[in-house]
Amino acid sequence: MNSGGYLCAMRKLSMDELGRKTVDEFKQSAKNPILIVLDNIRSMHNVGSVFRTADAFLAEGICLCGYTPQPPHRDIHKTALGATETVDWIYFPHTIDAVRQLKEQGYRIYGIEQTQGSISLEEFSITGDKTALVFGNEVEGVDQEVLQLCDGCIEIPQLGMKHSLNISVAAGIVLWEMVRASIHHT
Repeated sequence: MNSGGYLCAMRKLSMDELGRKTVDEFKQSAKNPILIVLDNIRSMHNVGSVFRTADAFLAEGICLCGYTPQPPHRDIHKTALGATETVDWIYFPHTIDAVRQLKEQGYRIYGIEQTQGSISLEEFSITGDKTALVFGNEVEGVDQEVLQLCDGCIEIPQLGMKHSLNISVAAGIVLWEMVRASIHHT
């Protein structure tokens, strides 16, 4: 019994009940106009997790930049669980080149970083159709030269002693918040 005094009959949904898309259905689905830019991420597990998150929230794609590992790789696949087959990605040797190209294509670029003048995530709202989110290196964050090209920075509020999150956790929080906001506006 729960505290409300009634029995709670829960069961996990089967794979069939979840209504998961096939790879082809995913590829043909309308995507959220959010592109993820990974700026010199070290960990293959973080890259795989971001692919999985991008799949979960129907992100437009991922730009892998600098020394960020690229598929195919066993350690990326281990956490991506097939998302490298569904989520489109492209590689850029330098993050700054990716950001410049995205700006030329009409994207608004936001660094996910704690900066002077950053916007708290709960106060941020997407203002254009095409948004690119730059997630930085696990130790150094988003490169300062890249930040100079951003239209702004978004900061995830944190209340404890630590004031940083793992990149894959940060990506999950920010993407959910962006998609949640768009769901509520439709």
